[in-house]
Amino acid sequence: MSDRAPDDSPDRPGSRILPADPHAAWRRADAKIRAAIERVCDSGRYILGPEVAAFEAAWAAYVGVRHAVGVASGTDAIELALRACGVRSGDLVLTAANTVTATVAAMERAGARLALADVDPETLVLDVPGLAQWLAGPDAPRLRAVVAVHLYGHPVDMPALEALADEHGFVVIEDAAQAHGAVSGGRRVGSRGAAAAFSFYPTKNLPAFGDAGAVTTDDAAIAERARRLRQYGWRERYVAEEPGLNSRLDEMQAAILRVGLEALDQDNARRRAIAERYREELAGIPELVLPVEPAWGRSVWHQFVVRTPRRDALRAHLLARGIHAAVLYPQPIHRQPAYRNRVLVPPGGLPVAERASRELLCLPVHPGLSEVDVERVVAAVRAFPV
Repeated sequence: MSDRAPDDSPDRPGSRILPADPHAAWRRADAKIRAAIERVCDSGRYILGPEVAAFEAAWAAYVGVRHAVGVASGTDAIELALRACGVRSGDLVLTAANTVTATVAAMERAGARLALADVDPETLVLDVPGLAQWLAGPDAPRLRAVVAVHLYGHPVDMPALEALADEHGFVVIEDAAQAHGAVSGGRRVGSRGAAAAFSFYPTKNLPAFGDAGAVTTDDAAIAERARRLRQYGWRERYVAEEPGLNSRLDEMQAAILRVGLEALDQDNARRRAIAERYREELAGIPELVLPVEPAWGRSVWHQFVVRTPRRDALRAHLLARGIHAAVLYPQPIHRQPAYRNRVLVPPGGLPVAERASRELLCLPVHPGLSEVDVERVVAAVRAFPV
C-alpha cells in the first residue's frame, strides 16, 4: 500500500517531500552517468581498474591527502582504517555515543573493545573537552584509538582532538561518512588524524548508486596496508601476507562517483543555502532548538537536525502535510539491545546523547529540494501549534 497522502502527486506542490533524494543525481547528470557506465561496460575491466584508480586520485586531491583507497562500503572503510592503523584484537577504541550502529559494528569487526563518550550539546559531535575529562580516568591508559564521527555534516574539533591524541598517545580515525567537503581547523575532513573513512551510500553528499567507500590518509604505509587488506591481504596476487577481506570498490561505482564529484561543491552549497534559510525563518519558535555551525569548522549539512521535547508530535504534524522528517538516530549505542552492557560508558553516563535521541528530528535539506519544497517545510514547521 502506498504511503502517499490522498490526491498526492509527485508532479505538483502537494507531493511528498522526502528526507533524501538518491534519484536526484541521475536526473541532473543522466547523460554523463550513462556515458560513464557505457565506458565501463565497453572496457572489459570491472574490478580495481582504471576507473577506481582515477577516482582514488581525484578523491585524494579533493580531500587534500596523498592517498585514497576505494573499498566496498563505509563500514568496511572504518574497519580497514582501524586495522591499517594498527588496532588489534582487544584494543580499546572510543567513539561518540550517538553515532550510527555501523561505526561500532566496524570497530568490533576490527577486534576492538568499545568505549563511548558524550557529545557537545550544541553540535552533537564528540565533546572534546568532555573527552579530556574521560582521559583523566582509570581507563585512559588502555585507549588505543578514537573514531571521530563528523555527524550530520558537522565536523569534530580536530585540532583540539589531535592535541589530546599527541598528549595521551592514541590514534585518531575520522568517520567522515556524512561530511564530504566539511572543514575542521582550516582543512577538509578526511585529511586529519592518521586515516579517515568515507561512505558513498546513495543518500550521502557524494552518492554512489549502491554501496561504496574509501579510506584516505597521508601515510603511505597505512594506504598500502589498507590496499592489501581490502583484497584478502594480498601483496602478491594469490599470496596472503595477512588475513584480509574482500572489500573492493568496483569500476561502475567509481565511474559514477567521478561524475558526482564534479557537482559535490555545488550540491553542498545548495544544502548550505537551505540550512541558512531554515535557521533564519525558523528562529524564535518556542521549544525548537536549531542546529549551529561549529566555530572550529564549516558544515556541509548532511542533515538539518532540530530538537524539541515534542518531537513525535512535530513529526506527525509534518507527515500529515506530506513532509517526511527522519530520526537519526532513535537510540544511542549503549541503549541498543545488541550493545547494552557491552560498551564502556563513563561514570557520569551519556546524558546529552540520550536526551538528543529523544528530541531530534531531521528536516529535509538535500539538494533535490525546490524552493517550493523549502517553503512548504518552513510553513509547516511554523504552523505547528505551540
